Amino acid sequence: MRVLVTGAGGLIGRELTGHLAGRGHGVVALQRRDVPLRRNDGRPVPSAPWAGAPPAPGEVLTTVGDVRQPRLGLPGAVAGGLDLVLHCAAVTGFNLDAETYEQVNIGGTANALAFAGLVPMLHVSTAYVCGLRSGPVLERELEAGQEFANGYERSKAAAEGLVAAARDQGRTVAVARPSVVVGTSGDGVIGVFGSIYGLIRLVAEGRIRVLPVAPGASLDLVPIDHVVGGLTDIAEAMDRAAGQTFHLVSGAPVPLAFLADLALDYPGLYAPDLVPPGQFDTAALMPGEQALYGQVAALLQGYLHRDPHFEDRNLRALSGRACPPTGHGFLRGLIDHCLATGYLKERRPLEAA
Repeated sequence: MRVLVTGAGGLIGRELTGHLAGRGHGVVALQRRDVPLRRNDGRPVPSAPWAGAPPAPGEVLTTVGDVRQPRLGLPGAVAGGLDLVLHCAAVTGFNLDAETYEQVNIGGTANALAFAGLVPMLHVSTAYVCGLRSGPVLERELEAGQEFANGYERSKAAAEGLVAAARDQGRTVAVARPSVVVGTSGDGVIGVFGSIYGLIRLVAEGRIRVLPVAPGASLDLVPIDHVVGGLTDIAEAMDRAAGQTFHLVSGAPVPLAFLADLALDYPGLYAPDLVPPGQFDTAALMPGEQALYGQVAALLQGYLHRDPHFEDRNLRALSGRACPPTGHGFLRGLIDHCLATGYLKERRPLEAA
């Protein structure tokens, strides 16, 4: 199979590129900048510049483009020699301006669909297009009019609408919805510490001591290896996957109260105080904590107030793949990796006394 991966320099894209090549697929890796590709664990991905010819089996060819531009900023390129466009490119920040979301996440998806033409396309979205709702979330659902936690979720839902319209026009498309992507299931390794890690660091290091958490709120934390494996399963079976939506999720959301208690396993880390949102008052925080909460925690607070449970039947039916366990041992692995890399710093013994 010959695949174009957009967003190949991102967290999912670069690991997916290396994984697909390792399985014998030829990959054209589209990046915003010409930088060396590395796997999630830091291993380099051998590659060469793309000159327009289809990649050989197991070969990675890199090119610089921009999904905001018509034809992805590749005016001379055609999708005719490809078997699949795998659209990973997106901006994932929660506090960006509406124009950026419109240009990259929505317009970029429109441009990817136009570039693909009659070539099948697998679109990477997010499970949190469900918005602020709790309870069961089915894979076939894409609601309209729901309230979103941020502009990122809203833009990904709009992008899915474009893919659904293409499907209704007879195009061969599928949608994959990862939840909150974290480190690998075996050792917690993560190549890029994303926004959820920023909140974990602020809390575990005691710089934010209080969080407004709704009773029963949870996070669906999914290992990156499950996401990449699931995307590969779908890509390799697009004839059967076409028209479907696949939740790439843990299926076992972690209560935020459990995450808070996890810090008690580490004497050098802080466990936050969780209070009901109605009792939370930013004015009662220390000035430094107020500033940090405004910068980071407030952007993520939508994830502290809901308890969605994502159905994941379609991937199980397609390939039999199920997410590895994401319980206590897995969560400890995530924290241990943060500590081992220096991303998290424990208190000194005197500070803990």
